[in-house]
Amino acid sequence: MVAAAAPSHTPPAASRIKVLVADDSAVVRGLVSRWLEEAGCEVVATASNGRIAVETLDRVSPDIVLLDIEMPELDGTQALPRMLAKRPGLQVVMMSTLTQRNAEISLRCLALGAIDYLPKPEGNRGVTTTASFREDLIQKIRMLGAALRAGCATGAGPLRRSLPERPGLAERAVPAPAARPAAPVTLRPRIARAAPRILLVGASTGGPRAVGEVLEGIGATALRRLPILIVQHMPPVFTGVFAEHLGTRTGLPAAEGRHGEGLRPGTITVAPGGRHMGLSGHGSDIAIRLDDGPPVNFCRPAVDVLFRDAAALFGAATLSVVLTGMGSDGTHGAKALIEAGGTMLVQDEASSTVWGMPGSIAKAGYAHEILALPAIGPALRAQITGGQA
Repeated sequence: MVAAAAPSHTPPAASRIKVLVADDSAVVRGLVSRWLEEAGCEVVATASNGRIAVETLDRVSPDIVLLDIEMPELDGTQALPRMLAKRPGLQVVMMSTLTQRNAEISLRCLALGAIDYLPKPEGNRGVTTTASFREDLIQKIRMLGAALRAGCATGAGPLRRSLPERPGLAERAVPAPAARPAAPVTLRPRIARAAPRILLVGASTGGPRAVGEVLEGIGATALRRLPILIVQHMPPVFTGVFAEHLGTRTGLPAAEGRHGEGLRPGTITVAPGGRHMGLSGHGSDIAIRLDDGPPVNFCRPAVDVLFRDAAALFGAATLSVVLTGMGSDGTHGAKALIEAGGTMLVQDEASSTVWGMPGSIAKAGYAHEILALPAIGPALRAQITGGQA
């Protein structure tokens, strides 16, 4: 049994994050509700199935909904669009066990409008005894709540939700107005650089949609010129499914990275969930390096690990971009890349789901460009091709 957390200061009612918990297990609903209340959140309602969850929105106004995928009467995938239709901008986090099927469903829910997902241990006993699930749950709700409050305070509005996908086409988001960071942001000066030999992409919350849109914006012709390495904060199983989705979307070979595997132009390599992905070797003999070292920035895989290795091995020939995500992973690696002469682009605040990772790099002064999501793919394509069509 997981020990109860020590009591903490409860924030004023008006500032507490309001959560609706929808799960068919009474044990899960009870435990999750208790943990959230102990963490200073307010559980405004619980629901045992999707139908009740949808109807509950008629009488409560949660900031965040924890929505289980597998429920009777109306499952999470059916309830999600109905909830968003009732409450546009509602922040919905999908919960599911770590199976291939649920990973597929969770990624589909992100495309339908869910803000994030939370892997759930198998069975009530797993939920009860797995300390990491409780920690991940509380951290995710707190960070999403903080981003939501920050957006409301600055007038940026609620967190951006993923847009529905149309098969074979990139989502065409309406360009958002330029972001107005709270602190001045200084861009790195643009200078003549070496032709890129590798493309690195880092992302977290909101990343699955953003990464796909960026790669489509670059286009397969340009992507075939260099290896593409991606660190997306995701658990095991999910990263394999994510790689498959990217392969289908771009028409390029895509898979999780394997230790010792050589780099090939036109191949998309995704860091496996739960393992750091870096690079090793020298000259033209460079390969994927995987390790089970401790989390970096509370993350494994971590963007910083890949960026630091690439800075040492590719230097000024490194082209990188950091997209939407919570936290600051990637900032230290961005510093190493910049000092080695590499190029760093980041997504702007207005088009990010959460401007944590890209914002941290921008505020540290390590970005050459801060661009809205629809503009990033074309900008990277220009870097790769030297401005050629």
